[in-house]
Amino acid sequence: MRRLSLAGGFALIVLAFAAASRVTDSRAGLVAEIVTLLGGLAGIGLLTYAFAARPRSARPSTPAGSPRPAAARPRSTRDLVLGAAGVLLAIVLVTGLAISGGIMWAGFGLALLLPMIAGSVYLCVRFLRTNP
Repeated sequence: MRRLSLAGGFALIVLAFAAASRVTDSRAGLVAEIVTLLGGLAGIGLLTYAFAARPRSARPSTPAGSPRPAAARPRSTRDLVLGAAGVLLAIVLVTGLAISGGIMWAGFGLALLLPMIAGSVYLCVRFLRTNP
């Protein structure tokens, strides 16, 4: 499945670049622009899946009546560093948008960066909760 996703994602990105060469100020150009945007989006999604998906491991069969207790393990400092770097990057990007584009563009940028900010804060909080 990973190889199929890799090939499909690569093909969609090639299609997006080919369609980008035909973008003009006409109806056909608008269609080519939509193909470019959607093809690129789908291609990036498939490539991300191809590189990030883990292969399935064969799980040993365990009795359904005895679940394993989840052991809390300490988090690495990598979580804290990545979370803090993500929050710092978001602050720099939104500040740059506020300076160059104004408060409205900063608001749009903040709205787009909210998932990244939430993930970064989650990493920091998860580290601080497991490592007192």
